[in-house]
Amino acid sequence: MKKAWWKESVVYQIYPRSFKDSNGDGIGDLRGIIEKLDYLKFLGVDVLWLCPIYKSPNCDNGYDISDYKDIMDEFGTMEDFDELLFEAHKRGLKILMDLVVNHTSDEHIWFINSRKSKDNEYRDYYIWRKGKDGKEPNNWGSSFSGSAWEYDEATDMYYLHCFAKKQPDLNWENEKVRKEVQDIVKWWLDKGIDGFRMDVINMISKDQRFPDGIVPEGGLYGDMSPYVMNGPRVHEYLKELSEKVLSKYDIMTVGETPCVTPEIAIDYVGEDRNELNMVFSFEHMDIDKDVINLTKKPLDLVELKKIMSKWQKGMSDRGWNSLYWNNHDQPRVVSRFGNDTEYWDKSAKMLATCLHIQQGTPYIYQGEEIGMTNVRFQDIEDYRDIAVINGYNEEVIIKGRSHEQYMQYIYDFSRDNARTPMQWDDSDNGGFTTGKPWIKVNPNYTKINVAKQIGDKDSILNYYRRLIKLRKENEIIIYGDFELILPDDKNIFSYTRKLNNEMLLVICNFTSNNTEFSLPDNINYVDKNLLISNYDVANDDNIENFELRPYESRVYLLKV
Repeated sequence: MKKAWWKESVVYQIYPRSFKDSNGDGIGDLRGIIEKLDYLKFLGVDVLWLCPIYKSPNCDNGYDISDYKDIMDEFGTMEDFDELLFEAHKRGLKILMDLVVNHTSDEHIWFINSRKSKDNEYRDYYIWRKGKDGKEPNNWGSSFSGSAWEYDEATDMYYLHCFAKKQPDLNWENEKVRKEVQDIVKWWLDKGIDGFRMDVINMISKDQRFPDGIVPEGGLYGDMSPYVMNGPRVHEYLKELSEKVLSKYDIMTVGETPCVTPEIAIDYVGEDRNELNMVFSFEHMDIDKDVINLTKKPLDLVELKKIMSKWQKGMSDRGWNSLYWNNHDQPRVVSRFGNDTEYWDKSAKMLATCLHIQQGTPYIYQGEEIGMTNVRFQDIEDYRDIAVINGYNEEVIIKGRSHEQYMQYIYDFSRDNARTPMQWDDSDNGGFTTGKPWIKVNPNYTKINVAKQIGDKDSILNYYRRLIKLRKENEIIIYGDFELILPDDKNIFSYTRKLNNEMLLVICNFTSNNTEFSLPDNINYVDKNLLISNYDVANDDNIENFELRPYESRVYLLKV
């Protein structure tokens, strides 16, 4: 297996709007990130992934870009960014930018020109179609509810927006669009950034027939995903981008790719493909979500292990995994797969252990390292996520679902669970801002915050530091082969990693009950050493048969 710096790194994802506000306007900013670089260095991470900081009207919190070569006013200036880049590099921290090029804002100059007339030079930068039978060109539904098409009276045509109507999709069939994107990418790389996370990058090539999609049970619109995901020319476009720009720099690239399997992912990340280094998959993030009935399903641990193992084995020696439980689009994992009340501390540490010892590059989302939890705002007006607001209108106002049912779904899965401000200390607004925060702070900030954990050697924060340090000290954690054990156990997630004559044994109890662990007969060893655990454990404890406590995790290094 080829070695690479991005395989050996740990990434920390920053949602700038909610990370740290330096000027009291209630919105996190670049100078706030600069203030906290020493904290991030203390944590031990290597790469900072910044969610979009470009000029944007903020329909979708920065994922609607109006100028790719300028900074959002609320976040600061390009001078602030240059200082952030310099100060991060000075501390050995790399910067990963969020590249959003499936769509732009409708306030981007390209789109402003595109909608003026059918024959202007920017018309073909976007996807315009005539209506059909007095309605939209097809029945596709947007990812943010409603139709994926918006009528534009000026030219009596519709434009495609797979997300919000203020996020028109770019037409990658147009070579000029691809050259514009290459220019943007080169401009930032020449500035000195260290790579890109590419937003919904497998959606840039659409099926040019634009057929109707299947309408799911209880749905109002057709499913567009078979026609916009992993499209006919997507690999051609990515190879072109790599050949002309990316390959000329020593950088890291990760693509957000909904609707991929390991087999599909290899086409993006195979070491002979020259497209991307790794992708974000979503199979493990859909396991407990019943979208049709708007309910949360109990976690099926056997299925979760099956999915995770499939990706571990599927990428092994051919590609590379990205490892994550949390991001800006997902609820907090300690509230989702853990127990955020009685076993908050233990389950947060167990979940971190289970993920970080697998093969791949781990991603930590801001606040995950202190066990930040989901939030339950009482009023729909307290939510800011466009997906929540549009979804409430469609599900409650149009379809007639109960307010209570939809609010529970929000509590379980809203993206705003991840977007409440970072909890730095127990002062007003968790130390995030001296002003009024753009979204309310989780009320538990007085109990869950950095200041309370930083000096406590047994805190979740310091547990994350130990995990990161272990990864840097043990090559087996990075490059060892993965093998799932006890695949049918409904309570325990256990696996091994093997490199040369060493083996890691990872044992994680996903329940609030005591549960028996038995070492499989085919695992033999001559010596063992306990590397990390979230309970007090004696190194000479028997590991052949023992009782795991609620949410207990252990990692042993075995000589074999």
